[in-house]
Amino acid sequence: MSEAPHVPVMLPEVLAALKPGKGQVIADGTFGAGGYTSAILDSGARVLAFDRDLTAIEAGRERFAGHDRLVLIHRSFDTLSEEAAIHAPDGLDGAVFDLGVSSMQLDQSERGFSFMRDGPLDMRMGDGVSAEKVIAELDQNDLKTILWQYGEERRAGQLAAAIVRAREKAPITTTGQLAALAGPQRPKDKIHPATRMFQAIRIFVNDELGQLVRALMAAERSLKPGGRLVVVTFHSLEDRIVKKFLAIASGNEGTGSRHLPEVRRAAPSFILENKKALAASEAEAAENPRARSAKLRAAIRTDADPTLWARDRLQSLGAPSLVFSDLQERWSQHR
Repeated sequence: MSEAPHVPVMLPEVLAALKPGKGQVIADGTFGAGGYTSAILDSGARVLAFDRDLTAIEAGRERFAGHDRLVLIHRSFDTLSEEAAIHAPDGLDGAVFDLGVSSMQLDQSERGFSFMRDGPLDMRMGDGVSAEKVIAELDQNDLKTILWQYGEERRAGQLAAAIVRAREKAPITTTGQLAALAGPQRPKDKIHPATRMFQAIRIFVNDELGQLVRALMAAERSLKPGGRLVVVTFHSLEDRIVKKFLAIASGNEGTGSRHLPEVRRAAPSFILENKKALAASEAEAAENPRARSAKLRAAIRTDADPTLWARDRLQSLGAPSLVFSDLQERWSQHR
């Protein structure tokens, strides 16, 4: 097998938390370039590798051709429990999620993920509606909401208005056209002015946070007692969801007001591996810029029933309200 084109972030820490071994079945929820999968296969485990990006799946078929311990699944990782029921009916020994856009996707200008390379305004990780259509069709208020909630962009209103003014003159069809609306990067800027705008639109186009919530619940249903869940996040929106999900599932979400009657809590479905998130080493962060914002959280499945995730409890995960909004649900129906 050839070497992976990109180095997986926090690989030693992921393997230490996941503890894969011979005879185990591990789900790699975000296959990408196959870095985690390759290392897990080297441990002797069997891997169910998910990716909704057909390009990644096809590259994986070529790279791992003939490997009898790998099942490549061209579906999003929120379908994990459905596929695990087929391929691992006795339950999974582990699951790992490496969230966000992959380096491979960013490097392909024709995919439209990066403002650093001009290309079609696409941003789709799989099937569905492109960023170009989002920019063309949503009204100014919806665009403002997306930029604020998914990008935490302080200039959300200003940028939404700029998008509407620009598209009234001519269609916005390329990443360069969209990035130009955010203005040039100044010497004092720590990040490019278009960074949060592109993040927000990409997250909305792909329903990334909604899929994360569903994937966490799927992992909880599919992991056997003692099974391990490992999640690597790259921005605060993702990390807040994972942190709160594991806090609730492990019974560590807090006791609430001391003035209210004590609520009987269900047995925890997870035990936290580490109370605080792990960060990449200084050496890795210096060598790989993507690792600088990485956080790893891990937990071990107990033998308790899965948590009862009513809608109001899901909304308490720290996800933006847009995750459960009619707008996101309506748009997701296009996929």
